[in-house]
Amino acid sequence: MDVVRQSINFGLNPAAVAYSMTTLGSGMINNIFSFYYVKLFLNKYKISEGAFHQSQVVYMVWNAINDPLFGYLQDNSKVPCCSQRRLSILYGAPLYSLAFLIAWFPWQTYAPGDWLSGVHLMVALCAFDAMLTFVLLAQCALFAEISSHHQSRLRLVKYSQVASLLGSSSVLFCGVLSSNMEDFASFQAYTVLIAVLSCVCMLYTGLHSASRFDNKGSESDALESPDQTSHQSGFSFSMLTSLTWQILSNRDFRLFVCMNFCQVFVLAFFNNFTMIFAEHLIPPDVLPSLAKSIMYGAGFICPQLLVLSCQSLLHDVGYYRIILFTFYMEAGMAAVMLALGPQHYYFMAFFLTANMVIIQAAFSLFGLPLADIIDTDLQKYKRSSPLSSMVFGTNALFTKPAQSLAPMMVLNILNQFGYEQLKDAGRDSNISASESLHSVMFYLVCLVPMCVAALQALAWRPFSIRNSHTVDTKYVDG
Repeated sequence: MDVVRQSINFGLNPAAVAYSMTTLGSGMINNIFSFYYVKLFLNKYKISEGAFHQSQVVYMVWNAINDPLFGYLQDNSKVPCCSQRRLSILYGAPLYSLAFLIAWFPWQTYAPGDWLSGVHLMVALCAFDAMLTFVLLAQCALFAEISSHHQSRLRLVKYSQVASLLGSSSVLFCGVLSSNMEDFASFQAYTVLIAVLSCVCMLYTGLHSASRFDNKGSESDALESPDQTSHQSGFSFSMLTSLTWQILSNRDFRLFVCMNFCQVFVLAFFNNFTMIFAEHLIPPDVLPSLAKSIMYGAGFICPQLLVLSCQSLLHDVGYYRIILFTFYMEAGMAAVMLALGPQHYYFMAFFLTANMVIIQAAFSLFGLPLADIIDTDLQKYKRSSPLSSMVFGTNALFTKPAQSLAPMMVLNILNQFGYEQLKDAGRDSNISASESLHSVMFYLVCLVPMCVAALQALAWRPFSIRNSHTVDTKYVDG
């Protein structure tokens, strides 16, 4: 493990390269999935609103179950494919990429409101999220376990953002090559190619990454009696409850979860509906299809450029103040957009893109406070190895439901103003109904980020771990 630690400090970092390859692979498929699946099922598969909501409810429940369950298994299982982070990624990567493809290939030619399209969405969401959780929980744990040094973690963030920058370009190329999904055959072919490339990238992590704690399980096993080992190798609900309660007793963790729930909500809001809002609020003679494709691509590419350009700020100021500043900026931009009104189309395009950029850029930093929370938990309870996966999994238990709540709430509001009838109609088919729908869309675009950012600022301000960037190390790497 000395080689891993030394590689953190000199030259091109092999450990960070291996870590970031999963970011590259997952970024390719996650961005496409989150950006296109809502429009695909609503506009092409013509799923009914009831089936859409049912699928999202099942997805929300599954989201609440699988994250803490996988987190517990990865932190407490004696099976190598669960307990070793790199093996979780190695074996999970092929299934993760295959699950990504489920959504893009209809099971038959769907009629409007076909019940099978609802089952298709349910399966696609649950399968994709299950494998995403299994693989990315292991990667999140690696972030905290490769090194405890703040500078090393910033280096991981930098490498990861470069990888995410490359991965997020998949949305740009997808939009250009498929004319924003209008050429569906090209879209399907592109998703297959991306799935293969994604799998190869994540397999690299599985083959070449390492955690400082990979060998501690076997070392502790040698000191334990056979009875203890057999007891811990099985699922213990009491142990799961006890460990989860210890995590939840951390005030900073609770504050972070409240703030992160809002972030996941507003991120899902923009990822799922930016394309729909842009098509309705910005006329095609103002921004043609190619320009909108570039706009969507920029929304996924620029966050990484922003994070990379802020490396010195992260070093000097720390993530706490930067994240807080983004909330003030989001609320301020939304207030300006609301004051200007919906007729300023170019500013609307800038506003939609800037929101996607700022929200995703801030979200990219959330591994840093979670890693600090893991360090605090490790020290407080004097654990032999950190509960990295459980901390990330418990966080996801409370925050991932926002991924379902956002599209359910927004679609329900839009359909009350005729979106289901007007989505395929021409802009001039029913002028008064269209104006009413567009007015609602405009207020959603402005008020949702404004209110959410205000709530986030209130939740984030009491967070106490503010100066970890000034501490060289919080515990000795072992």
